[in-house]
Amino acid sequence: MRPILLVLASISLYSCKKEVKLNLDDAGPHIVIQGEITDASGPYIVKINQSVSFGSENSFPAVSGASIKISDNEGHADSLTESSPGVYATQSLQGKPGNTYTMSVQLLDSLYTATSTMPYPVVLDSITFRKAGAFGNKNIRAVPNFQDPPGIKNYYLFNEYLNGLLVTKDIFVFDDRLSDGRYFSRDLRNSDETLHEGDSLEVQMYCIDEPVFNYFNQLDEAGGRGGAFNTAASPANPVSNISNGALGYFSAHTFRSGKTKVHIE
Repeated sequence: MRPILLVLASISLYSCKKEVKLNLDDAGPHIVIQGEITDASGPYIVKINQSVSFGSENSFPAVSGASIKISDNEGHADSLTESSPGVYATQSLQGKPGNTYTMSVQLLDSLYTATSTMPYPVVLDSITFRKAGAFGNKNIRAVPNFQDPPGIKNYYLFNEYLNGLLVTKDIFVFDDRLSDGRYFSRDLRNSDETLHEGDSLEVQMYCIDEPVFNYFNQLDEAGGRGGAFNTAASPANPVSNISNGALGYFSAHTFRSGKTKVHIE
């Protein structure tokens, strides 16, 4: 499985969401922590960088020397090792749906903590395609198809890999607030990237928890730059689930993917 902690070029998210208003002040240097644990096999990664101003180049200084631990509600714990500057990896921990995970990061005199509960996975049934657009300019869009479980809140995020490369302009996040228990067949609306028949496409589907969903929903409202899983450069500070003023997020989520050739039936 590809990790979802990625440095992206830009962002375009859509969702069934509530209105969120944010201050668009230019953010000064802050500690940015991006961590994940999934139901796929580890190791799992935590990245620590220093933020840059919104207008700066996409160069985020790595932060070394942190002491990081991830534990769960069943008593399992893992101390991470720094595999490269600012990149920390688990040793033995295995993610499990339904478990709650706590990350603690000790950096110099500062302690940062975050908690995330891994949802249960939802089956990605298939990926189909449809043409959409106006004035004769009809783009091909991928359509993930899956059954939303009824009676519980569900939050989804999708990535697309086109011919092996991440589609960097568009990351898609939405919830089932208006569609609980329904069968989903929703377009992934690419803004710039164009799918062509015969292209190889992988769609990655993540079930995320509510705080992580809210984080990226707010980043969407703020017009964030840098990608859904890289928030070192942002015009605003979305509400993070990490304590002590750190930017970023810690997410425990499930992962499913599907691969196919782009085709119109």
